[in-house]
Amino acid sequence: MHDGVLVPYDDAWPGLFEAERETLEDVLAPWLRDGIHHVGSTAVAGLAAKPVIDMIAGVAGLETAKAAHEPLEVLGYVYSDHRPEALLFRKPAGNWWEATHTLHLTEPGSDLWRERLAFRDALRTDARLAAEYERWKFAHAGRAGDAAPYRAGKTAFVASVLAGAGIALKPDSERLTVPSAINAQERLRRPGANRFDRNP
Repeated sequence: MHDGVLVPYDDAWPGLFEAERETLEDVLAPWLRDGIHHVGSTAVAGLAAKPVIDMIAGVAGLETAKAAHEPLEVLGYVYSDHRPEALLFRKPAGNWWEATHTLHLTEPGSDLWRERLAFRDALRTDARLAAEYERWKFAHAGRAGDAAPYRAGKTAFVASVLAGAGIALKPDSERLTVPSAINAQERLRRPGANRFDRNP
């Protein structure tokens, strides 16, 4: 567990992902399509991050993949509603700052699939962009007990990066399924909340 504070990049993160990937490949074998991928900040060498291994796995069909709930629960993953085209699981159960792993199941080619992989790849290939993102994160990082990992929304920054990859980020009302998550994003976009954000 950790308190939500960003930590320097850890060379152990890729190995932690590979170990989890091997376990998940066995458990998710009936539904997998196009593999399990390391995304998020821990997937970008040199980038400071909250020590959470974020993963995205392609599945042949979202409805049939709902049967993965039970075997994932055995591994300590807990389901959390997030987006209509994905199933989100966190490990272990508890608050966001207690997570060590997150896993999205989604169909390859979905908006989430394209967004997460494109954002990761953009940071991996552009050191200046990764450094800018790191500065944004340090300026906005939350702590244990905060309502969210960051005290401002990342939407403007992410949208700007994805636009460079030819991907238009949809509004939160079309992307998210949890009203509280949508409302939280709206609060973070109030005047003054995003003073460090770039324009999309």
